[in-house]
Amino acid sequence: MSQTTAVPAGTDPRPRVVVRGDDAVVAGVRCTECGHPVAFVRPRCPACRGPVEPAEFGPAGTAWSSTVVRIPVPGREPPYALAYLDLDDGPRVLAHLPGDRAVPVGTRLRLTAPDEAGDLTAEEA
Repeated sequence: MSQTTAVPAGTDPRPRVVVRGDDAVVAGVRCTECGHPVAFVRPRCPACRGPVEPAEFGPAGTAWSSTVVRIPVPGREPPYALAYLDLDDGPRVLAHLPGDRAVPVGTRLRLTAPDEAGDLTAEEA
């Protein structure tokens, strides 16, 4: 049986980003038993239920997938590019890219400071 965790109303579902100079990293946790990385603070590992410790991931990673959104979405002006980014030794996160061009799978990306809306952003490394 699958277990889901509801996000409390009013909670920002985006990963917490820490900016250090020109670099940005995602603050999350890593399991001390299985090593599973998680982009969010959780009390236990979602993979094995083991204990976790604070961890930071990034700033570099590889594009797992990328797309350009061309339909209107409330609060967003299309077109805009998004990419799932596999952070080096870390979790997969969704990031906004500059402009309106998708990047090829395997492109090296680097996290940058969140945009004005607070969204995680990345650029080609």
